[in-house]
Amino acid sequence: MEGMPILSLITFLPVLGMVIILLLPSRNEAGIKYTALGITLLQVILAVMMLSGFNYNLPGVTDESTFQFVEKFRWIEIQEVSWLGTVKVDYFLGVDGISMPMVLLTAIVSLIAVISSWKIPKAIKGFFALFLLLDTGMMGVFVALDLFLFYIFWELMLLPMYFLIGIWGGPRKEYAAIKFFIYTLLGSVFILLVMIGLYFSATETLADGSKVFTFNIIELANQANYNSDGILSPFNPQNWRYIAYIALFVGFAIKIPMFPFHTWLPDAHVEAPTPISVILAGVLLKMGTYGILRIAFPVFPEVTRELMWYIALFGMINIIYGAFVALSQKDFKKLIAYSSVSHMGYVLLGMASLTSTGINGAILQMFNHGTITAMLFLIVGVIYDRAHTRGIDDFGGLATKLPVYTGFVTVAFFAAIGLPGLSGFVSEALVFVGAFSVESIRVVTVISTLGILLGAAYMLWTLQRIFFGKFNEKWEGLTDIDSREMAMFIPLTIIIIFLGVYPSAMIDIMNTSVSALAEFMNSAGNNLLGGM
Repeated sequence: MEGMPILSLITFLPVLGMVIILLLPSRNEAGIKYTALGITLLQVILAVMMLSGFNYNLPGVTDESTFQFVEKFRWIEIQEVSWLGTVKVDYFLGVDGISMPMVLLTAIVSLIAVISSWKIPKAIKGFFALFLLLDTGMMGVFVALDLFLFYIFWELMLLPMYFLIGIWGGPRKEYAAIKFFIYTLLGSVFILLVMIGLYFSATETLADGSKVFTFNIIELANQANYNSDGILSPFNPQNWRYIAYIALFVGFAIKIPMFPFHTWLPDAHVEAPTPISVILAGVLLKMGTYGILRIAFPVFPEVTRELMWYIALFGMINIIYGAFVALSQKDFKKLIAYSSVSHMGYVLLGMASLTSTGINGAILQMFNHGTITAMLFLIVGVIYDRAHTRGIDDFGGLATKLPVYTGFVTVAFFAAIGLPGLSGFVSEALVFVGAFSVESIRVVTVISTLGILLGAAYMLWTLQRIFFGKFNEKWEGLTDIDSREMAMFIPLTIIIIFLGVYPSAMIDIMNTSVSALAEFMNSAGNNLLGGM
């Protein structure tokens, strides 16, 4: 792969697919669908190629020379006569052990979502064109190492998702789409303001020896905390650093979504068509936690250290609150939506530990939750397509009528509960081990374990009400899953079981980078806190 712009290919391949789809006549529905399928399948192949050539021993994180598959050249350059000097933006892509799992997750979930989109009832051309544009935005976020470029990809997802919910969604689709748009746009404004401030806090040395302000995320992490004398810069006094950190954190937290910014998620999930719910829960939520790990933590290590207890607290609230609300739901899809709120709390808790074990658990939970929750929303979609209802109490005894479907449901439910031998167990265990090792958040961690019990309660209760007990004769005509639906479930089931049995396959990818991040956070945080 030497010399091959594989990151540009995997990122912009969906744009090529979108152009092809737009050129195809609307009546050629098969051509449109197979174009989208072929493009996302190629993405998976490219992601596997990247994984096969990935060097597990290179840290990345704050060392630009150890990022992999790097593509970097000057994209925008403006000679400014004022004190700004040269304004520059680089086209800078690269991956490390933190972003590689997310690239793989995005490719896999996008392919599964295309397969689940096969029966979209209207405007096929518009749906798949917007879907592929959304795919490019998601992939770009995980590979961009220039903050300006990162922000462009971050914003690129907003309009496609707005229309995909607003046009192809359920009865309250307009309300859900507008709510999603407003919440996400608010977060984007916070990120933009901090991005502009950070631009003036670090400089990059050019080949001729001159220095310019930079959007380079790696330079921001290494330099933004200091001026040339190695002291906190007067341009960034500590109180402003707190404000900037909180604004940036909130901008990313809205996407997670973290309590109390979570209210857009259930509405978006319930109204979105099944494939968009799969993308939303499988990939989009992870972009919030990824942004915190990639930007907020390394650029503000000392603020992160001081606020880690509060991050853990909000993680605990997400876990407990999401689980209690899920327990009270009667709508199958809304229950899964609130379970996502709960399970993303584990990611926050692991990140807050600032330990290698906890952060490894958090990133593994991001990947595992992406595959498990994608499967859960597909499960809801399959039964809704047949019964046209999502009421949990409307069913009963479906295991006797749909045995194959029930088997996949059981795997997904027990993975979400965290049953040993399935992928959800390992990531949650690492999160709790890492968080419990930090004395300041130990009590919060112990309380958070209640989420395990509550998760088992709402998942098992749902399983019992829908699939066991007396069969409801109303559903005598239901048929078991077909070959297309098997193609959605089998890959996710294999991943869930494989990572439950052999989690090192994913942990080994992350470990070196996570250790470098944890070491940087602790050493940089100590230096800064000690200097004040």
